[in-house]
Amino acid sequence: MTNVNASQTIPIQAMHSNVLPEGFLPRGCTFAAQDWPILAKHWFPVARAVDVQDQPLQATLLDLELVVYRTPGGIHVGRDLCPHRGVPLSMGCVEGEELVCAYHGLRFGPDGQCRKIPAQPELVPPARFRVGMFPAVERYGLVWTCLLPGADTAIPPMPSWTDPAYQPILPPPVDIAGSAGRQVEGFVDVAHFAFVHHEAFADRDNPVVPAYNTEVTDFGLRSEYWSTVSNYPKSLQHLAPPGFQWLRSFEVHPPFTAQLTVHFPEEGRLHILNAASPVSARKTRLFVPIARNFDRNGSLEDVYAFNAQVFAEDQAIIERQRPEDLPLDMQEEAHFAADRTSAGYRRLLKGMGLGLASTR
Repeated sequence: MTNVNASQTIPIQAMHSNVLPEGFLPRGCTFAAQDWPILAKHWFPVARAVDVQDQPLQATLLDLELVVYRTPGGIHVGRDLCPHRGVPLSMGCVEGEELVCAYHGLRFGPDGQCRKIPAQPELVPPARFRVGMFPAVERYGLVWTCLLPGADTAIPPMPSWTDPAYQPILPPPVDIAGSAGRQVEGFVDVAHFAFVHHEAFADRDNPVVPAYNTEVTDFGLRSEYWSTVSNYPKSLQHLAPPGFQWLRSFEVHPPFTAQLTVHFPEEGRLHILNAASPVSARKTRLFVPIARNFDRNGSLEDVYAFNAQVFAEDQAIIERQRPEDLPLDMQEEAHFAADRTSAGYRRLLKGMGLGLASTR
């Protein structure tokens, strides 16, 4: 297992060899067989680092159950499956640098190899007594991993997170009974503000979406959208100067990450990383690191509450969309001009070879 601190510059795509056999699919896989290996080559967050403490946690990524745990040497990510009798290792405990199985007390080192079988302490455990381990990278307060490392993929950048001029904020994750593709597309959709977020920040009487530019980049897609729709919560909208033009810059990093930069008055900047982690084809755990260079001594609880309100409003829509899977055939749903970013996002996913058709 390789654990890398955010300050290190090791090329993370070359850190780790694959531990899953060729053609592997998780038990009960909900993703199409051609989609799973494409998605598994990308990096996704599976937990907040602050939540990984004394006891191992269970997380699920792309239908694969994982155990996430902390030792004095750092945070580790492995398959949540003891190779002896198939018990989840997240039921066990951590002692020193070892993960201990709850069933027979087998002890596994950071490399996944069993170091001791208490029932036969004189036996050197053979190689088959090994837990599959994955790379673990701490970045933006999150633990990221990749199930099929080695491809030329990377964790999307968020330089403001470590910029001393910015305040880093990490709200609790949001669990959504919907697909990651639908969630990301909703995040970059600017036409829904007036109708979905009118209680949080937008205005039903200001629904018009001015023309905006979208460009394909080396990482994915970038859109810049100017409008008079305020980004202040309703209770603080008086802080916006009359006639202020808000610039929202979206960067889409396929498959399921996007970043929004909102330009506030007086050179204020708000960066929001929308990192949708696909638990299954139709379940998503959303992580949202935030960084801002204004109101740095303001209430974090207010930020958490506003963030929760906005994403709950989105969640109510995402969980009712049909088809549940994001259609990549542009003829399957109708589109209008304000859909430039979402249409470009769908084309990017299709260009990756994805079909995003679930098996259930």
